[in-house]
Amino acid sequence: MAKSTVQKIQQVAAVALNSAEILLAEWLPDGQRQGSEWVACNTARADAYPGSFGVSLATGKWNDFADQDAHGGDLVSLLSYLNGCRQLEAAMQIDQQLGLGIFQRSGASKAPVFKPGATPGKAELRQKAEAQRLAAQQSAAKAAQRLWHTAGPADPAHPYLVEKGIAPYHLRQSAQGQLLVPLYAEGQLVNVQCIDQQGQKRFLKGGRVQGAYAPLGKVRAGQQLFICEGWATGATLHGYTREPVACAMNAGNLAAVAEILKERYDSLDIVIAGDDDRLTPGNPGRTAANAAALAVGALVVFPIWPQDAPTTLSDFNDLARWYRQQRNAT
Repeated sequence: MAKSTVQKIQQVAAVALNSAEILLAEWLPDGQRQGSEWVACNTARADAYPGSFGVSLATGKWNDFADQDAHGGDLVSLLSYLNGCRQLEAAMQIDQQLGLGIFQRSGASKAPVFKPGATPGKAELRQKAEAQRLAAQQSAAKAAQRLWHTAGPADPAHPYLVEKGIAPYHLRQSAQGQLLVPLYAEGQLVNVQCIDQQGQKRFLKGGRVQGAYAPLGKVRAGQQLFICEGWATGATLHGYTREPVACAMNAGNLAAVAEILKERYDSLDIVIAGDDDRLTPGNPGRTAANAAALAVGALVVFPIWPQDAPTTLSDFNDLARWYRQQRNAT
């Protein structure tokens, strides 16, 4: 008896669990495995802090603790949510990607029928995904270099810089008015973060983020270095301390950047300047900063909030802007 569409979707969801980590590394490339979960930013909303969005590698269940409506029971529903498509379309995409043959074209009766042992091996899928990932990173790096070299100096009056109360330092600005934040790895420009007039941010598609960072000031062996999340926070720290800063761009990248820089520079005095995501379950900013500091034996600092400061504030730039507003109000 032919399987119904619902049964085929369920079968894809079940088989996809065998390749869950490979699929999630492609769908949520800024994430990372933590125990039996894949923890990442929710790319379906403006989520800048990994930690509240997680996917079980064992069951495929997923949940966003910051959005009570964002949850599901398997990888098909996850891809449907991320891509904004029907579950049938998501299941067919996974079916094609893994070469399962569960969904066959009309009239293609000779197409191979799915058998559990006929799926590509995990090692083969992993190698294919890794090759695709590296190719995408190389393409994005070339695009980043073109953008960077054709852009001019950033305008200090750019709305994002004015709102954050920070200097442009060595940022550049595209002809379309986007600020370009450069990300480096192994001394090479590998990606840029584009920030538009409304403060919306995006990296180049497929570009490397993990282990890459945006520098402010000159890093030297034996001296102090702050490592933080976002560029605005880094610019605030650099402006107040005049010390070099490495901006990891997200909480999940703090430890990777700290480990790379500690290995590269002798006797580097690293200080992790963490975000304090007080309103987010699990406080991912504080949790990730403490973990990064522990990983490299670094100091860790967080903003000290005045009693009357709003609980919506979470980082050092928020704190600096709040103090500035208080002074201007008096």
